Amino acid sequence: MTSPDALVRVATAHGVTTLTLDSPHNRNALSTPLMTELLAGLAAAVADDAVRVIVLDHTGPVFCSGADLKETAAAYASGTVPAGMLGDVLAAVRECPKPVLARVAGPARAGGLGLIAAADLAVCAAEATFAFTEVRIGVIPAVISATVLPRLTTRAAAELYLTGDTFDGRRAAEIGLVTAAVPAEELDAAVRRYCDSLVRGAPAALAGAKRLLRRPAAVDLRADLAELAELSTGYFLSADGVEGVTAFREKRAPRWVAELGR
Repeated sequence: MTSPDALVRVATAHGVTTLTLDSPHNRNALSTPLMTELLAGLAAAVADDAVRVIVLDHTGPVFCSGADLKETAAAYASGTVPAGMLGDVLAAVRECPKPVLARVAGPARAGGLGLIAAADLAVCAAEATFAFTEVRIGVIPAVISATVLPRLTTRAAAELYLTGDTFDGRRAAEIGLVTAAVPAEELDAAVRRYCDSLVRGAPAALAGAKRLLRRPAAVDLRADLAELAELSTGYFLSADGVEGVTAFREKRAPRWVAELGR
């Protein structure tokens, strides 16, 4: 059970764990305590075989305002800032073997955009706003570039990194920061549709598909194709592969879907 004073609330139902950023007093800033709880929530969801999908959500009007600048200012005396932990969080989301979907109902800034980009899928309200505000306070979007830059077109990245200008959900979808932008009243329905689709995938196959998405570009095409052919054969001959093909031929739900009562 989630503690009443938790900064990240955890709820699981029908194969979906929702991790809700719940620090509205500072606009869900990425403080060390919040990031610590988020890492713990991700680890618990990964370890739970009943969890198929992870949703990143938020309370309050703001998804995430980025780094906790009050905490950062206090850390100046020691000559450190909590950027390292932000890297741990982004890596945990990006490398999570289960699909991660970000539900963005409100503004996101700076580090919050890194979190959105780290998720496999992101759905935002078209009215939500975004900005890489780092240059306006004398810093650069360094850590989040690891997840953000692979998502954005190069021209958009240059414009938005250098100007710090605000853009809306529709622009975020156009440049690849989010998967889709929908009217605010349709956001929850869109998230449910994605979750309903994601839980139909076999857990091991979803993890394997995520690894494919992270593979670097091949230098030797034929060697790469041979490696991929061997990988494909392994999945077809796996227990899930046999079950999936058999279920398709028998026109029934495969075991991993039936287990969720779908």
